[in-house]
Amino acid sequence: MIDHKGVKQAMVFAAGLGTRLKPLTDTMPKALVRVGGEPLLKRVVLNLKTAGFERIIVNVHHFAQQIIDYLEENQNFGVDIRISDEREGLLETGGGIKKALPLFDANSPILIHNVDILSNVDIGSFYERARGNAATLLVSERQTKRYLLFDEQMRLNGWTNVETGEVRSPYHDLTMDRLTPLAFSGIHVISPSLFPCFDEMPERFGIIDFYLKWCSAYPLKGLKMENLRLVDVGKLDTLSEAEIFISKT
Repeated sequence: MIDHKGVKQAMVFAAGLGTRLKPLTDTMPKALVRVGGEPLLKRVVLNLKTAGFERIIVNVHHFAQQIIDYLEENQNFGVDIRISDEREGLLETGGGIKKALPLFDANSPILIHNVDILSNVDIGSFYERARGNAATLLVSERQTKRYLLFDEQMRLNGWTNVETGEVRSPYHDLTMDRLTPLAFSGIHVISPSLFPCFDEMPERFGIIDFYLKWCSAYPLKGLKMENLRLVDVGKLDTLSEAEIFISKT
């Protein structure tokens, strides 16, 4: 069960190389790429602060010192921000969380947010609605190549790549016509009940691999958001889309 009496805490993934945003990321980390005149990191941090998050862990790798200096120059925006340093090697999304776990309050859930995601999600409300699940993944009916598969109770059952036909699941008797494919937003909440499971994972792994490994043993749920507006600022051609999104919010 999720207990929200502890520290309201989040992790922002900011360690990525940002290769799809080259040449911008030849001289800066993706987290400091500006949209609407402000770095992506600032937008995410202030959004979390407004939603009442007290502690934020930011992982760093690519141009790590630029991120550290930027946060120091801005007095961490008045939030308890801690750095999880991955300069020795990128650990992927799951490994990044595993490395950062000692920096968190061990009794409070963690909201995970990619630094390059802009959305109309009320993340404070989403965090509260995650109560009772081992993990809650924000999903929507968005066009993509890769989908998470959920049963009638919105419990995670598997993953599929519709382009290649690949399906991954711990369930051998998966019945595809009874499952709903939904797109993952990159925003999710992990309960302390799952923290020990990270000990059984390697140093470097993706969070979807983690969820697929444990979804048959724990209630990993999808939360579908209607009218979700989301921009993944992952490549150059989405920057103009992000600018339009910012101007309308």
